[in-house]
This record gives sequence, C-alpha cells and structure tokens, in this order.
Amino acid sequence: MNTQVSVTDLFSREEIQELTEPSDAYGAWAVASTWAVIGGTFASLIMMWDYLPRWGKLLACILALAILAGRQLCLAILMHDASHKSLFKNKKVNDFVGEWLCARPIWNDLHKYRQHHVRHHAKTSTPDDPDLSLVSDFPVSKKSLTRKFLRDLTGMTGLKFSFGRVLMDLDLMKWTVANDQVWLDRSNKHLVDYAKSLVKNSSGAIATNAALYGVLKAFGQQRFYWLWPLAYLTPFPLFLRIRSMAEHAGMQTSNTALTNTRTTQAGWIARSFVAPIHVNYHMEHHLMASVPYFKLPRMHRLLRDRGHVPTPPSYFKVIQSLSSKPEQTV
Repeated sequence: MNTQVSVTDLFSREEIQELTEPSDAYGAWAVASTWAVIGGTFASLIMMWDYLPRWGKLLACILALAILAGRQLCLAILMHDASHKSLFKNKKVNDFVGEWLCARPIWNDLHKYRQHHVRHHAKTSTPDDPDLSLVSDFPVSKKSLTRKFLRDLTGMTGLKFSFGRVLMDLDLMKWTVANDQVWLDRSNKHLVDYAKSLVKNSSGAIATNAALYGVLKAFGQQRFYWLWPLAYLTPFPLFLRIRSMAEHAGMQTSNTALTNTRTTQAGWIARSFVAPIHVNYHMEHHLMASVPYFKLPRMHRLLRDRGHVPTPPSYFKVIQSLSSKPEQTV
C-alpha cells in the first residue's frame, strides 16, 4: 500500500478528537514514575552495598546499569512526546518539563530534537529522512548484528556518539540524533566562538547532571553517580539500536505509516528496557503523531478491530528477521 492514507479514513472526527487529547495527570505520572525508578535504583544499590559480597556487587551494578539505561531511554521517549506537544496540555509546561527533566539529563536538546524529528515524520523512509542512517543497512547477517551489539555493550558506540555530541555542541558538526556526519563552515570562526558554543549547548546537560551528582553527594554516596554516565555509554546505545530497528528497519519505502513503520509486541521485559511508555506502537504514532502515549494502545485496538493493521511481531522476531541476511563469503 503506497498511497497516502488519511486518518479521517480510519477514524471518525470524534475519535480523532478523543485520541489526541493530552492529559496533565498522565504526563506528570510518566515523568515522576521514571525518576522514581531512577531514584529507587540508586537508593536500593546504596542500601544493599555493604551487605553484598564482591560478586554480588558486580551483579547489582550490572542490573543497575540496565535499569538506568532503560529509564534513560524512557526520558528520551518523554522528550520525543514533548517534541510533539503531547506530554502536557500547557505548552510552557510541556516544553519546560520535556527540556529540563527529560532531554538535558541525557545530553539532549528538546528544541533541536523537535526541528530534526519533524523532518523524520514528513520524510519517513525516503532518502530525505534524517533518521534513515539508523536503519538503512538492515537486514544484516547474524554475525554483523552481533558485532553491532558488542560495540554497544562495550561502550564503543557510546563513546563515538559522545565524541560526536561534543563536536555538535562546539558547532563544528550539524546537530543530529542519527549517524550522519555533516561538518559546518568554520571559515569565519575563532577559538572564542567555539568556547561560547560549548558553554551554550552543553550547560543544560552539565547543570542537570551536576544536580543528580549533588543529590547523591548530599547522602555521601556520590560515587554511585558514575553509574549514570556508564549506563549512557553501554546498555543505552544497545536499547536505542533495538528500538530503532523495530520501528523502521526493513520496512517499505512508501507514503503511509501502515507500510513504512512497524508496531511491535512488547512484554514486560521489552517495556522495561526498549519500549517504555508504549513507544512500541510506532505505526500508530506515525499515523497520528499528536496522540499521547497512554492512548496508543486504544488506537491500536481500534485499528486491529477494523482490519487495518496486522498482529504485531515480538522484538525477538523482529531481531531475527533483521539478522537473516546470509554472511558474505570471499
């Protein structure tokens, strides 16, 4: 199906109005519960630490890294929802919370992301899609995907991305959340200009991370803060990759989200790490981007009942499908 589908062909005007109505209560719950899990993870680790054997401390840190990375992804999705102005009814509240409680703690920028992301929705799966580089090489072989996952888990992907983010904050490179590298004109810039850019672009991330460090320091437990950037460098890129794969990799180049975007079935493990706040309902999101996260399951049920969408695959099946390319031999 390559023809554009109008949402008015899928839903009544009354349904569209109901589905696109945001809720301050649900928005506040999503943000507060995410930070509650982050705080609870640190608190649990601190309380157990002195009672754990050495191997127990290692396992506890590994589990904490996975949980923190899952919540970092949740903050990224909340920022994404705020970019669509669907997190809170009030625009100022939506942007303030999306910026300072969601984007900045994970070294992101709501307003730059919004400008980038609107092009992704307008040009999904086409050569002009700014996120195309995230999924363009799929499907790959199992060995290739294993190498990608290992680079994520060993921090190679995270370090590469962080270095790129420094270059973006210096205004040396065009801002993106994808893999593209576009260098900016440097002919009329001096060292002081780069310093000003770095302060301007990085100050929010530094301030929010300093606040997190300060809270832990107030309890004499600042050493545990370093799990936060370590989670950002290790499991977080893996979770981001799996999420991106599930949403668009291996889909058709078309004009409709019914065929260029994928919805994925998510159990509790997937929801904990790669599919927070119903981001797995991605086909629905691309059909109508203003639908807030808590209404996406209802939107999916309506589409299923009307025969517009198939039974979604699991994340495991998507990964299997996208790693089915035969290994090339020389």
